Amino acid sequence: MAGSTCLRGTQSILFVCLGNICRSPMAEGIFRSMAQSKGLGELRIDSAGTGRWHEGDPPDSRSIAVAAEYGVDITGQRARTIRPGDFERFELIVAMDRSNVSNLVAAASPSSHHRIHHFMTLARNRPVDVPDPYLGGSDGFESVYRMLQEGCEALLARMR
Repeated sequence: MAGSTCLRGTQSILFVCLGNICRSPMAEGIFRSMAQSKGLGELRIDSAGTGRWHEGDPPDSRSIAVAAEYGVDITGQRARTIRPGDFERFELIVAMDRSNVSNLVAAASPSSHHRIHHFMTLARNRPVDVPDPYLGGSDGFESVYRMLQEGCEALLARMR
């Protein structure tokens, strides 16, 4: 349960979605921007996908555009797939939807399961998935950005 997970002192966070070109790159960019503005630049922040389809690609152009509208630059990011070492390297692994959580749990050793969390449940104690905007229009990216921003604000507050 989100309320019982202690985040204070967490130094590393990995955001995960399916292809690492829409939701998780935006979450990484939003969280990094917020952390830096609060003088927490020492946090290790990254993102990854559970699928390999977009390995090495930049974020979706619609993700880049909506992030830029809010002053967040994610153009330097490149999609990557979750790696076995990530389950030890990152203290907190947050997945955008329940399917991502299931995929992560299946890939991780049981000793790492406590690191894997559903994003909105952990951030806002709301068991709702962050929808994948990939097949939709630009308005879906805007909606997802706002949802991620709200969740990242809550996560950062709980970590401080």
